Amino acid sequence: MDLSQNSRGLLATMIAPSIPKMQILLIEDSPLLRRLLTETLDEIEGVNVCGFAETETEALEQLEGKSVDLAIVDIELAQGSGVGVLRALKTNPEKYGLPKKVVFTNYAHSAMRQRCEELDIDAFFDKSLQMNDLVAYIYNKLPT
Repeated sequence: MDLSQNSRGLLATMIAPSIPKMQILLIEDSPLLRRLLTETLDEIEGVNVCGFAETETEALEQLEGKSVDLAIVDIELAQGSGVGVLRALKTNPEKYGLPKKVVFTNYAHSAMRQRCEELDIDAFFDKSLQMNDLVAYIYNKLPT
């Protein structure tokens, strides 16, 4: 049986095990920034933005109902706060899972960073200066 180059590539794709995508929950109340982040993350192979939340309550509902690998958390939300989300993740992992926790905020002063570090975050980024660093962090955490 003679398979063309395209047919062999298709067959290899069908047979090869697929690497699961990193499931990211975006907890951000700004529609503009949420859209920008989603578009940026959608361009990264191996990443899936599995949901978003604008409030602390929505975030906790999403975390409870989904398997999330990485939560990108803004501190200032439309209702509640990212700190409340981080606290719930730390105190109730049986309910909300154990995603990596990344803070992406405009409140990047040292006191807020320390407060978040006490809640076992994995990384902390300043929205105004470190979007590229956030993307690089995600690239480095992708399964190989």
